[in-house]
Amino acid sequence: MYQKILVPTDGSTLSKKAVMGAIELAHLNNAELVVLKVIPKYPVSYFEGGMALPAPEIADIEKQWAAHAQGIVDAATKAANKQGVAAKGVTVKSDVVSEAIINAAKKQKCDLIVMASHGRRGVKRLLLGSETQHVLTHSHTPVLVLR
Repeated sequence: MYQKILVPTDGSTLSKKAVMGAIELAHLNNAELVVLKVIPKYPVSYFEGGMALPAPEIADIEKQWAAHAQGIVDAATKAANKQGVAAKGVTVKSDVVSEAIINAAKKQKCDLIVMASHGRRGVKRLLLGSETQHVLTHSHTPVLVLR
């Protein structure tokens, strides 16, 4: 049914559950899995970051974030490979996570996005926002939300 499944992760316990669900679904469908980690861009203006840092320090921080992200996708692809699922890890830099997920699904030609949701309701959802909600409402690729 599905050929290629995208699963975004931030390495949290909840997103790890979504990764495991995506691996299981990919295994059942003989599909390829694309594991995505979005790396935030370091804030460069005073108002965004609150403190200006020298460029070499910013570069070091961004390298650390990239290495951490690579570790997350490598662990997920390794778990998928253990289950006999072909998987590849992708990292992208973006400040808008939901848009990065949608764009990655298009670029990788995925036919399903599997995501986790915290299940917040009411005022908490309005105040905290929801990357999952944004992907659900703006993606042309079908989205499976796991809680």
